[in-house]
Amino acid sequence: MTSEDLTGRRALVTGGGAGIGAAIARELASRGATVVVADLDAEAAGAVAAEIGGEAWVVDLSARDQVESDEFAARVAGTDILVNNAGVQRIAAIEDFDPEAFRFILRLMVEAPFLLVRAALPGMYERGFGRIVNISSVHGLRASPYKSAYVVAKHGLEGLSKATALEGGEHGVTSNCVNPGYVRTALVEKQVADQAARRGIDESEVLEKVFLTESAIKRLVEPEEVASLVGWLTTDAAAMVTGASYTMDGGWSAR
Repeated sequence: MTSEDLTGRRALVTGGGAGIGAAIARELASRGATVVVADLDAEAAGAVAAEIGGEAWVVDLSARDQVESDEFAARVAGTDILVNNAGVQRIAAIEDFDPEAFRFILRLMVEAPFLLVRAALPGMYERGFGRIVNISSVHGLRASPYKSAYVVAKHGLEGLSKATALEGGEHGVTSNCVNPGYVRTALVEKQVADQAARRGIDESEVLEKVFLTESAIKRLVEPEEVASLVGWLTTDAAAMVTGASYTMDGGWSAR
């Protein structure tokens, strides 16, 4: 077993049925891990799990009756590698933002990762090994208009990640964030349409005038690029990397 081999490790990837999550599930499986693909979409989770020889877990991470249950805690307890990836986006000015939509995003993108970490840590501590990777965003470090809930949630995830790093360090557990810019996923494609409508411009102009205006590299991030970094962070080779936030934003946050 090399320092970057994950044979014998059990990984859990939330939002693993598509996009970044599916790419991460494939990456971890290619390194030898047994991967649990957690997703609200049963068909998508099952397809990815079948492809990589993993397990599908259909779960609604925004539902408190599910995430606060004993069954949930037991399902997470054997996890060696936890990737908090599930998320959604809503575009609206603060004065128009639906309060329930705001609460929903915080439940899904802050409370659920907390409960997953909480359930996973005792077993990680007992085994003396754990890797927690939180898929944050450049919006965990910077803000944009019309995305208040998403920006708040990602900033909260950054804080959770750092607190976990400080508590877990002496137990062999690392916790880090990966902060991509705009990634080529269905979520971003929907944002293109939303931003075009909000700003009164054509969808073809959104990438150039909105998404990539601050980036030195004028293209979207590919899901496989995010997955590659996540894969390395989960290995023994990254044992001294914790409490960090790794930008993958084409230079946006360098400004």
